[in-house]
Amino acid sequence: MSKELVRKDGVVREAQQGGLFRVELEDGSAVLAVLSGKTRKFHIRILPGDRVRMEFSPHDLTRGRISYRL
Repeated sequence: MSKELVRKDGVVREAQQGGLFRVELEDGSAVLAVLSGKTRKFHIRILPGDRVRMEFSPHDLTRGRISYRL
């Protein structure tokens, strides 16, 4: 079982309730994202305007996980 993740960079446009973020990707599309466990564990703040690296499942490219703040 291999973990094939799709990685993309984007900019956080909006912080929503429940730990969700609206992120605009480099190709212009907007997706919903949540924080990864380690990002949440180490209390890394994500604010609108931050550049982030995201991971997506190859099955659903409309929802992702924020794995790194650039």
